[in-house]
Amino acid sequence: MTTPRALLEDYVTGGTLMQLATLGADGAPLACSLWYHPHFAPDMLRWISRHDRAHSRNLAADSRVAGAIVAIDLDGLGQTVRGVSFTGRARELPAVGIEEQISAFIARWPAAAGALDPARLAARQSPTRLYEVTITGWVLFDEENFPDQPRQEIPL
Repeated sequence: MTTPRALLEDYVTGGTLMQLATLGADGAPLACSLWYHPHFAPDMLRWISRHDRAHSRNLAADSRVAGAIVAIDLDGLGQTVRGVSFTGRARELPAVGIEEQISAFIARWPAAAGALDPARLAARQSPTRLYEVTITGWVLFDEENFPDQPRQEIPL
């Protein structure tokens, strides 16, 4: 049988869209959906967004986040669920010195190349920034492989 950690990495790597919750100045949560790129050891998820979006502004004030990735095609209520959730600390990456992170994101999402032009980022001529969350906790939820105990906390 595959280990829970291996399943988690498969689900995260195979996923495309994550839901991310940030905290507003008043403490209220704000959820958004983002295309992401995973990295393991250490565990991180990276995404791009405009720096003027509400979730991006929230991160500047409070780095705590939570999120989820669904690992199944959604057909309807009652289907067997597989997915992951996470907690972590997120930040905007610096505008320079991140060529490796930019290249990895563009390799997964080629359409992001124009938004992540290193020269435009360095000159702050692009509204888009690259962000990352360093994962502080993972939870695998897998009713298919662990029907008796689908919720599994996964060590980093």
